[in-house]
Amino acid sequence: MKPPRPAFADDLSASLQEAFRLLANAVPDRRSPLHTPTLASLDDAGAPSLRTVVLRGFDADARSLRFHTDRRSDKARGMARDGRVMMHFYDAALHIQIRVAGRAALHLDDAVADAAWAASRSSSRMCYAAPDAPSAIVAAPPAAPQDSDIGRPHFAAVVIGFHRLEWLWLAAAGHQRARFIWDEAGKLTVDWIAP
Repeated sequence: MKPPRPAFADDLSASLQEAFRLLANAVPDRRSPLHTPTLASLDDAGAPSLRTVVLRGFDADARSLRFHTDRRSDKARGMARDGRVMMHFYDAALHIQIRVAGRAALHLDDAVADAAWAASRSSSRMCYAAPDAPSAIVAAPPAAPQDSDIGRPHFAAVVIGFHRLEWLWLAAAGHQRARFIWDEAGKLTVDWIAP
């Protein structure tokens, strides 16, 4: 027996609600494939640069996503120079791809960064306690840091305010793809687009 066709398959509003639901659930669910999206930003030469990040926050009302990074990284430097970014989420089991485009803002020594640091686990804080900046050439693999609190000066919370979301549901009966674009005033335009 075929499973029933999901409500979002033929309804733009339901597609957006499902995308937002999946993103919200991915924040606390470390097993969700959407918990570790791919971030695209621009490197020092203006070329695309991709890496996996951990989704730490999602706010549907503010249309924002949050992840953390080392402020000494090439990624942080690139986003400080040009905040245009895109995030790619894919869940193979659900056959759903979500692409989000927006502008990244780095939070270093403000309330956003302080709250994100305070909410981080000690094991996550260890990522920022390394003495060398990410991508630095080192003589040998460094020893693991012993004190997570020394990483705070290297920590940055990145908040992406997004203005475009694309939704793709892969289905044997026909793929469904939708585009949601918010203008500067927050007015939403929605369209089905060819997969």
